[in-house]
Amino acid sequence: MARAPTSSVTNPSWFTPKRLYTVGSERDYGSLRFGSRNLGFVPLYRGLLAIFCIINLLNYIDRGTIASNGVNGSRSSCSKSGTCSSGSGIQGDFDLNNFEDGVISSAFMVGLLVASPIFASLAKSVNPFRLIGVGLTVWTLAVAFCGFSFNFWSIAISRMLVGVGEASFISLAAPFIDDNAPVAQRTAWLGTFYMCIPTGVAVGYVYGGLVGSFSWRLAFWLEAILMLPFAILGFVMKPLQLKGLSPARSKIVLTVADGCSEDQGALDVYMDLNYLKAVYESFH
Repeated sequence: MARAPTSSVTNPSWFTPKRLYTVGSERDYGSLRFGSRNLGFVPLYRGLLAIFCIINLLNYIDRGTIASNGVNGSRSSCSKSGTCSSGSGIQGDFDLNNFEDGVISSAFMVGLLVASPIFASLAKSVNPFRLIGVGLTVWTLAVAFCGFSFNFWSIAISRMLVGVGEASFISLAAPFIDDNAPVAQRTAWLGTFYMCIPTGVAVGYVYGGLVGSFSWRLAFWLEAILMLPFAILGFVMKPLQLKGLSPARSKIVLTVADGCSEDQGALDVYMDLNYLKAVYESFH
């Protein structure tokens, strides 16, 4: 009887994908086993969706916050009678005109548009989870510096860097969800993920109004604190690969369990990419 390959992932973490993970270097091509319980664990892959939804929510809370009246504020103004009112928020502190205020609100798009294709390209050679960790670190530092900004240019550059940090997550999170979601629930998973966009913006308006009444700078600092654990998580989690980007010499476990109930069981096929290549070449 063929001996099943020994997995180097003896205690896979809770975010290990259900359908794809790398095993040890032992060469064994003959094992076919039925029933997903043979893997010895049931990955809690829904945790990955929860993490991504929270991160996505924080990203869009930030977008709502920068546009909220409590954070964006208003310029100081004087009436014809000579009565003047002090400004508030970012506009009041930096005395921004309408053009500068518009730049502040949309500056993150510059970083997002420039960095998104770069991160997507790097995912072919660098582990995507590490890229997300780098991006979230940049996002956290940039948002924190928004709270320390001292003039128009300092906050404008900070907002551009916020877009750079967000780009890594925006371009890589959806493919991870698509890889790990069961076929029957894939649309629901992606719908849940994208539902965080309008929800986050709406929450951001409320959040900015509440916290901005104390200090608009505090709103950014609290955002950075909330995102910090997820930035660290991107570096400490067991690296995962996007579908089709696994190392050439690694063994892959493919569990064809999508669309099948646990009572029916699933077919686990253990195969080596080099072995498949050799088989292919033998027929050509």
